[in-house]
Amino acid sequence: MLDNIIDIITDISGADEGEIEAGTELFDEGILDSFGVVQLFVQLESYGVKLDVAEFDREQISTPAKIAALCE
Repeated sequence: MLDNIIDIITDISGADEGEIEAGTELFDEGILDSFGVVQLFVQLESYGVKLDVAEFDREQISTPAKIAALCE
């Protein structure tokens, strides 16, 4: 799931391949913003993962690894 999340974030943000890793701070590095999070959560639904953006604060979804943990 982690690799899928990284792929989705790379597509959403336009980051270079390999730029995003499990511990990358997505907000601090300007990779994701609130609209990007919504896009991410919508795309995660195609994997059967349903997360409500309003239920999570920024710290809980600050890295791909934290997002993957929420999905599992």
